[in-house]
Amino acid sequence: MKPTATSTPRILPYRKPVEGRDYWLVEDALGNAAAVRERTLGRHDWIEGFPRKPESWPGMRVIPGLEADELAIIEGHARRTTGVEKFWVVPAQDGAHLNHNCVQVVGEEDCQARPHTDSLKLCKYAAVLYLNPDVPDDCGTSFYRQRLPNGQLGGNFVSPPHANLVEALGMRFVPGNSFVEDVRVDHRFNRLLVYRANMIHSATAYWGFELAEKRMAAVFFWMA
Repeated sequence: MKPTATSTPRILPYRKPVEGRDYWLVEDALGNAAAVRERTLGRHDWIEGFPRKPESWPGMRVIPGLEADELAIIEGHARRTTGVEKFWVVPAQDGAHLNHNCVQVVGEEDCQARPHTDSLKLCKYAAVLYLNPDVPDDCGTSFYRQRLPNGQLGGNFVSPPHANLVEALGMRFVPGNSFVEDVRVDHRFNRLLVYRANMIHSATAYWGFELAEKRMAAVFFWMA
């Protein structure tokens, strides 16, 4: 379904994000998180995004991020916390990109918060693993809800038949103040945040200027 040319976005349904129902936290998710970080910093196959290259995504990334045994641990945490017995990864089609098991490094000059939802065609659950011990708490992940032009608060999640936020709102471009932070999850080294991928979310903020300083996180996307 293509977005319609409307002057104001549609109002989405709202449900307050609740830990244990809509998102889940796992502390000390990997036993070798520090080694994963050092291994990643030493890689030479970084792919550059905005502002270095004309990409929609910011910073730099490497794929795959975790090795098979590490990835199995993360998926095990996600299945156990959500109560879902089986996860699987859907191949991206029609020009879409699924950066499952991708480590992203983004600095404060690379980007600001970008509220969005992940595509329901590609995932039902998503997760982020924070991998920089020196990043401030407010560089975690935030969940957002709509703020309409008249100040009214709207909803925070996308549901079928819409697959993403653009389709659900009925417009591609919205003013910068169209979303307001609702729930914030602090950044903690080696914390795994698992969440329902249809909720509006974004990195709260980015940090650092050099590779080793910047916000580093691994991201994962599953169908269930």
